[in-house]
Amino acid sequence: MKKIFYNGEILTLEDDLYVEAIFIEDGIIKDLGSSEDILKRKDDTTELINLEGKFMMPSFIDPHSHITSFAKSLGLADLSKCKNFKDIVDTLKKFKKTNQLKDNDWIYGFGYDNNILQEKCHPNKENLDEVSLDNPILIAHKSGHMGVANSKALELMEIDDNTPDPEGGLIGKTDNKVNGYLEESAFINRTQNMREDSPSKTIELINKAEDIYLSYGITTAQDGLSKEKEFNLLKEMSNDNKLKLDIVSYIDINEDDNLIKNNKNYLKKYKNNLKIGGYKLFLDGSPQGKTAWLSTPYEGEKEYRGYAKYTDSEVLNFVKKSLDEDMQLITHCNGDAACEQLISTFEKINNKENNRPVIIHAQTLQTNQLPRVKKLGMIPSYFVAHVYYWGDIHIKNLGSRAYKISPIKSTIDNGIMYTMHQDTPVILPNMFETIWCAVKRETQNKVILGSDEKISVLDAIKGVTINAAYQYFEENQKGTIKIGKNADLIIVNKNPLKIDIDEIKSLKILETIKKGEVLQRKRVKFLRKEI
Repeated sequence: MKKIFYNGEILTLEDDLYVEAIFIEDGIIKDLGSSEDILKRKDDTTELINLEGKFMMPSFIDPHSHITSFAKSLGLADLSKCKNFKDIVDTLKKFKKTNQLKDNDWIYGFGYDNNILQEKCHPNKENLDEVSLDNPILIAHKSGHMGVANSKALELMEIDDNTPDPEGGLIGKTDNKVNGYLEESAFINRTQNMREDSPSKTIELINKAEDIYLSYGITTAQDGLSKEKEFNLLKEMSNDNKLKLDIVSYIDINEDDNLIKNNKNYLKKYKNNLKIGGYKLFLDGSPQGKTAWLSTPYEGEKEYRGYAKYTDSEVLNFVKKSLDEDMQLITHCNGDAACEQLISTFEKINNKENNRPVIIHAQTLQTNQLPRVKKLGMIPSYFVAHVYYWGDIHIKNLGSRAYKISPIKSTIDNGIMYTMHQDTPVILPNMFETIWCAVKRETQNKVILGSDEKISVLDAIKGVTINAAYQYFEENQKGTIKIGKNADLIIVNKNPLKIDIDEIKSLKILETIKKGEVLQRKRVKFLRKEI
């Protein structure tokens, strides 16, 4: 298969920033340059694509998300637009009716945010009991770190007034009575096996999720916490050659390390678009949920500063395990205390090789920690869209610390590799929105959250292309337009480097191309369908 894309404005992200044309053969970039020169390579088997002046660039690489969790969320009641408890109840009732659920069937919802609800708090079991006393009901917060169960669900999960809080979690109580709220490990561990879709239904939803990623120009995605069921489904799709994206899976280091031992043929190399990239570790929660582990108390709190998930000795064992097995470790750290626990643990070990450990989110990573991050070869992967989505909440919860959230400019100034992500399904995998957030740093209330941490459009693009490829040890195959690399490309209606900043978030991806093959044309309108 030979293709020539010509007569366009093509951003390479290499030293020669722009070219007019590229020549592709069997999915690999073979040549690039002026339209006149590249068209000379045409023969009878070459397909010519006239870009007609349109903009082309490398496709996006997702540095952190949960594609299987996102797939599952597509089959849940969408609570993201709910403004109050009544909206939540009405949405769940409609979901039950639309899906013809019977009594005793589970009802699941996803995406509510207590910070934007009119009540400014989480609902409780009594609110969900208004939907049904016969159906067990479980709803998950937008962050995925907490949620609420109704009375029937609490009964089936064997949670009552006497159930103790697990380590690294909280079972909400009012007047010593369980109120349905579950936080961190109390939520994650108790609920992870509650919902059971059929394998065929889950595969259908994964395919739907892939289409949504493609619509945002992403050709490499992540499954950021693969457990046995999720990985085996991806493996089945890989064996049947049904994956469209390259998917990098990170295995739960605490519970599912047997997946590494049993799937060596997926380790660090793709098999039909799937590979195991390493291990995933959680150290704390989320700042908008006030469960991120901070070094000093939250605003308005005398002592409370979130909490750790593991002890220092447990984290040391996890880090040793990843290094002994030469496995990349990506670690969820939102609070600066969690970041410190990870950094200091790596500093205790004489690591002779850099396996590119990743600090996932790094929301409140402090600038005085950055030189140590650099020395260790760590990569902060910033959830910079927090600035827009929860920036106003962070000002309330963190005070002046909020203005240094996601310190990408300081990271660049320290010569540190960085990436940016959306943590989908927390938000959609909208890369141009994330680029806009990194450049503008504006909250929903129009507050500029740390103007000294703004970065250029070009540096923002690098955070979701070549830098992301480096994070995956794929910088020689992906991330820029260069001879010998994969022809993973997108065609966009305008050049983000040559338009007003506020236009960036509205850019339209016209085509997404993976290894020279067009996988999607135009953006599909996203609807979280009630299935």
